[in-house]
Amino acid sequence: MSSHESDTYYHVPVLSDAVIQYLKCAPGKIFVDCTLGGAGHATQISRAIGPSGQLVAIDQDISAINNARHLLDQQMMIIHDNFKNIRTILASLNIDVVDGIIADLGMSLFHIRQSGRGFSFMADEPLDMRMNTQNSKTAKDLLANLTEKKLSQLLWEYGEERYSRQIASKIVRARKNYPIETTTELCEIIKNAIPIKMQNRQKIHPATRTFMALRMAVNDELECIQSFLNDALLCLKPGGRLCIISFHSLEDRMVKQHMRRWENPCCCPKDLPKCICGKKSMGKCIVRKGIVANDVEVSQNPMARSARMRVFEKISLNLI
Repeated sequence: MSSHESDTYYHVPVLSDAVIQYLKCAPGKIFVDCTLGGAGHATQISRAIGPSGQLVAIDQDISAINNARHLLDQQMMIIHDNFKNIRTILASLNIDVVDGIIADLGMSLFHIRQSGRGFSFMADEPLDMRMNTQNSKTAKDLLANLTEKKLSQLLWEYGEERYSRQIASKIVRARKNYPIETTTELCEIIKNAIPIKMQNRQKIHPATRTFMALRMAVNDELECIQSFLNDALLCLKPGGRLCIISFHSLEDRMVKQHMRRWENPCCCPKDLPKCICGKKSMGKCIVRKGIVANDVEVSQNPMARSARMRVFEKISLNLI
């Protein structure tokens, strides 16, 4: 563990009050925090459910696991794993179904400020970007080995980067002369690829989308979300709720589309007078456009500015 990771950390969680409210936290209930992070949501949930409740807290980052052991009550079950494996995790704990599940898909402030793994372009750090340091693939590896076409595709699909081709071309040229190993080196390459006048018009740092795309690729984030969404409802009791906080349009789109299909799974042609496919609704979407942070929350945690939480309530165990 690096010196960056040695101290216990706690950060104000995004949409903390909304999570407690929409999960309907109460004493004695069972919940899963799929993305433990800085233990913000887990700490508040554990307080709301009291000693009679149960909380399963999952994270793929061993630093988050070690940190949480200092912050959470001993009766809480802290699991080092990826939340895509939620069904396997609960089965190993002899838990069939739970009252609620929360997944916060954003990075914690620990990863940005303290991990030393190159998640942020604001510090000069190695290009690692692994949430789980036991995995082998790093951002440095992707920059060194992907073809120009693959790099461009990655930046466009994951980061929605308008200048993906130009950035990929600059990366490939630069790596012929020296290995791209630090965040500072990568930032300079990106800045040289994007026209100055466009950089001045952007509200975000020119490296934002590239860093996000690399992080998502290193950690297979969209694939993990897809696997999680395939299993999440199977882990809920009737009346149980799933809350998912997204920070990126690709993630939010996946969540929204799944929830709408759960609510209305009918696949019959629209011109049919009535449904003949027999697929039944699995529940309902709560708050159609999602929940966003207010000004006070944003002032406490600037990362909340782009957060959107979607909530689904399950009504049937007969999933189709």
